[in-house]
Amino acid sequence: MADTMCGLVKEAAGPGMFVFHEDLPIPEPGDDEVLVKVHTAALCGTDLHIIEWDPWTKNWAKKVPFVPGHEVGGEIVAVGKNVTERKPGDRVSCESHVACGTCYPCTHGLPNVCQNMELLGVGMNGAFAEYFTVRWDVTYVLDDAIDYDTACLFEPMGAGVHGVEKAEVSGKNVLISGAGPIGLTAVAAAKTFGAKQVICCDLIDDKLAIAKKMGADTTVNSGEEDLREIVMDHTDGIGVDAAIDVTSAGPAIQLDIKLLRAGGRFVGVGLPTKPVEMDLANDVFYREIEVTGISGRLIWRTWDDFSKVMKGPYFKVEEVTGKRFRMRDIDKAVQAVKDGVPGKMFLYPDSMFPVDA
Repeated sequence: MADTMCGLVKEAAGPGMFVFHEDLPIPEPGDDEVLVKVHTAALCGTDLHIIEWDPWTKNWAKKVPFVPGHEVGGEIVAVGKNVTERKPGDRVSCESHVACGTCYPCTHGLPNVCQNMELLGVGMNGAFAEYFTVRWDVTYVLDDAIDYDTACLFEPMGAGVHGVEKAEVSGKNVLISGAGPIGLTAVAAAKTFGAKQVICCDLIDDKLAIAKKMGADTTVNSGEEDLREIVMDHTDGIGVDAAIDVTSAGPAIQLDIKLLRAGGRFVGVGLPTKPVEMDLANDVFYREIEVTGISGRLIWRTWDDFSKVMKGPYFKVEEVTGKRFRMRDIDKAVQAVKDGVPGKMFLYPDSMFPVDA
């Protein structure tokens, strides 16, 4: 193995594109870590936040420079001296929430909301390079049927699956707001786990057409159609049992809550960037609405549940796959996202770039 590698670096605290380097040192795994050779990584909205250096990033990225990237599929090529449950040759993806394991949430089954959380690729070095190190217990060993591109979907799409888990959808009428990749995954997961009816809304007809392919019973362009009227028509005037919001848009969240039946449950998956006003007395308290949200994924229940979704009849991986780029062409990948190109943008070290891309 060479001593150096190629990769992307967030070089300074402030707005600015990641910089491609060809001379980064290949890291050595610590005693409890593994060294992962990256086959595929994927661009996330979080990476755009890092490029913009918004308030969220300022709060989380405590150390600069760092290698970004947290959606990944790769192969373990070396392990630290204390690692016994992983071995070279294991094909893995990674949980991006690196929990401490000792705080109250961690010791009570909630490592996804660890009080001392670190985030892979946000301050700590991540996967936008040929190799990276990570603690062994945040790696997830892949089923043989899952390729490296698909492995990148566990982390982001797991948020949609976790939203469905939280909504407890079996036998219920469910509204899912937002038909991007995470919302589409939530549609497929809701159908996989027994939702009676899934209504999906978005502002873009092409996305809604994919939602239909993913199992949505009814799709609504909420910019052109009356979502309230359609939901009530499809629920005998009662409202939906559960509403899952992936848009993070204040008006969508407000309407989602109004469209719940009495005693219904709202689950927030998308993260609003500013406060959302609610009429708590009339829309929540008097109707005994449950309002909750999710943070990341349940480790490792959500990963196992997403495996079931991927193997089921509704999830169509090709519908959430976007374009493929070399890591050195990060600017083109970012522009594709900004231009609204659908699906995940995949990034590859030069040696792993698909010959048919």
